[in-house]
Amino acid sequence: MPGPLAGVRIVDMTTVVMGPFATQILADLGADVIKVESHEGDNMRHVGPYRNPGMGHIFLHANRGKRSIVLDLKKPDGREALLAIAKHADVLVYNVRPQAMARLGLAYEDLQAANPRIVYVGCYGYSQQGPYAAKPAYDDLVQGAAGVPALLKAQGSDLPRFAPVTLADRLTGLHAVYAVTAALFHRERTGEGQSVEVPMFESAVQFVLSDHLAGASFEPRLGPTGYARLLAEHRRPYATSDGFVCVLVYNDKQWKSFFAAIGEPERMTQDARFATHSNRAANIASVYAYLAEVIRSRSTAEWLELFEKADIPAAPMNTIEDLLHHPQLEAEGFFTWEDHPTEGRVRRMTTPTRWSASMPAPCGPAPRLGEHSREVLHEAGYDDAAIDALVAQRVTLTPPD
Repeated sequence: MPGPLAGVRIVDMTTVVMGPFATQILADLGADVIKVESHEGDNMRHVGPYRNPGMGHIFLHANRGKRSIVLDLKKPDGREALLAIAKHADVLVYNVRPQAMARLGLAYEDLQAANPRIVYVGCYGYSQQGPYAAKPAYDDLVQGAAGVPALLKAQGSDLPRFAPVTLADRLTGLHAVYAVTAALFHRERTGEGQSVEVPMFESAVQFVLSDHLAGASFEPRLGPTGYARLLAEHRRPYATSDGFVCVLVYNDKQWKSFFAAIGEPERMTQDARFATHSNRAANIASVYAYLAEVIRSRSTAEWLELFEKADIPAAPMNTIEDLLHHPQLEAEGFFTWEDHPTEGRVRRMTTPTRWSASMPAPCGPAPRLGEHSREVLHEAGYDDAAIDALVAQRVTLTPPD
């Protein structure tokens, strides 16, 4: 059955991770996503491993179900083609700085003139309301600016480190998804298109400070910033006698069950650190240090069995390889195999959400560069002769057969 966004057409002018991640989710939800690329293509096409040049693994996952058209937007005919495509679209998403869009003659006012109902969504580094408006931004820069490496250092890392996932890109991409869908909902009620900005820095700061604003939440302040539980040195997978285990003993019931299971039922009442939730929060560093010491005494399998019987939330520490064969993911069909027309058999992840009435259908494969140039231009009103002229002028290109 069609996804909930079936019938919505999105012009995707994004590259790398943040924007393509957002538009990939929208494609999974049923939108027709037209990916506009330069002659070189999205940078992530060229990051291996890949079976064929221009079809890197991250590109395949972030761009499945999209259609690719190549346009040289610095040429007048390329700009006109983009506006012709946007005239019949619902949304345009871009992730360069707004100043660059304005230089191309593709600012919101230009798109609004072509299509007054269009939802124009910009994903870029900083809000245009502040002095950093024109600064460039990438995931590493925004993680650092939002305090992520400093938090890891405060927790005990030997050096400040970036999270080993594109954290800022992907959380901002999720903001972009709800921005698109909410703006479409607004348009359905009012008939109004609009311009929406989704800045990386502010999105990441909200993400971080929702946990760590702490004492600075109040005036006058009630202590320092930082959520002590998250910053505790021993808040990490606990070493067992033969590996690691992840466990969160959290509420009173769980602590009573834990102490009973390890043969120390009296500790909850005799050790004030554990007596109440407030006490544990106030002494969280020593509470976690105690857990770390105790958990070293048994094997991972023994602890997982004990936690299961005591109804204490726990899980093994999976590697990326473990996830490929995880029983939960296998049971729900999280991974499927796709026969890509040029890349062969490709593993793909399904959408993690489930819908009772409009479950997204499997989407198509990630496109070759310019694979749909002719198709999209035909839909925008160009005939074969006009498209041939654009190809000859290198305004657009089509891939070899």
